[in-house]
Amino acid sequence: MKNLYIILTVIFLSSCTEVVDIKLDTANPKLVVEASINWQKGTAGNIQKIILTSTADYYTNKTPVVSNATVTVSNSLNVIFNFIEIPNTGQYVCNNFIPVLNEKYKLTIVSNGKTYTGTENLKPIAEITTITQNNNGGISSNEIQVNANFLDPAATEDFYLFKYEYPSKIKPDIYVTEDTFYNGNPFFSQSFNNDAKVGDTFKITHYGVSKQYYKFLEILLSISGNNGGGPFQAPPVTVRGNILNTTNPDDFPFGYFNLSEIDSKTYTIQ
Repeated sequence: MKNLYIILTVIFLSSCTEVVDIKLDTANPKLVVEASINWQKGTAGNIQKIILTSTADYYTNKTPVVSNATVTVSNSLNVIFNFIEIPNTGQYVCNNFIPVLNEKYKLTIVSNGKTYTGTENLKPIAEITTITQNNNGGISSNEIQVNANFLDPAATEDFYLFKYEYPSKIKPDIYVTEDTFYNGNPFFSQSFNNDAKVGDTFKITHYGVSKQYYKFLEILLSISGNNGGGPFQAPPVTVRGNILNTTNPDDFPFGYFNLSEIDSKTYTIQ
C-alpha cells in the first residue's frame, strides 16, 4: 500500500510540472529608437551614438538589432551629421557632431524602405553647484539622503531629468520635474538609499529636457515606476514619442529623439 501511495504521488507531481506551450499572437516588428544626444558640460560633445533595435515576440531571448540603416541628424543650417553603424550591432556613431544650445535638430532614419523623422531642440542644464548628505533622511529617518544643488534660471521655463546610479542597484533612480514652484531659485535633486555605505561612490546626472520630452517621461515613469527600467529602454506599453514614420504613419516606432546638455558628478558617501 505504501508503494502504491508513492507511485500515485510521483504521478501527481509529474502532472503538475507539465510544460504548457501557450500560443501567442505575433505582431509585426516595430522599430525601437534610442536617440538621446547628451552633451556633458565642458566637453566637445562630438561623439554621439544612436541605437536601433526592433520588437520581438514574447519567447525571444535576444533583442534583434537593426542594421544597414541610414541615420543622420541635421541642424537648422542643414549641416548633416552622419551616424555610421558599428557593423552588425545596431549602434550608429557620429564623431563630428556639433552641439549648440537651443539649436533645433532633425533626426532622419531610413530602414527597410521606410523613413522616420523627428525634431527636437538641445536644452541647456543648470550647473550642479554643491552636493550635500544627510544620514537621517527618508520617512523612517534612517536612510542616506543626498541632494545635488543647483540654481534654476529665472528667465526660462525649465524641465529636468535627474538620474542617480548606485553600484548597489541594478537600475538607476530616475525622476523628472519642472520649475513652476521654484523658478529662479536654488533647488536640488535628491535620492535616498538605505543600502549605501561609507566609501560607496555613485554618479549623479542632471539633464535639461524639453517640455514635450518631460511629458513623455512622466507617462513612461508612471507606467514603469521610478525604478522600473527608466526612459532609455523600450516602453512596456504603447507610448508614442516624437519620431514619425513618414512612409506609413500608422506604423510608428517606439522611442524618442532627445537632445540634452547634462551635468554629471560623482559623489562618495561620507
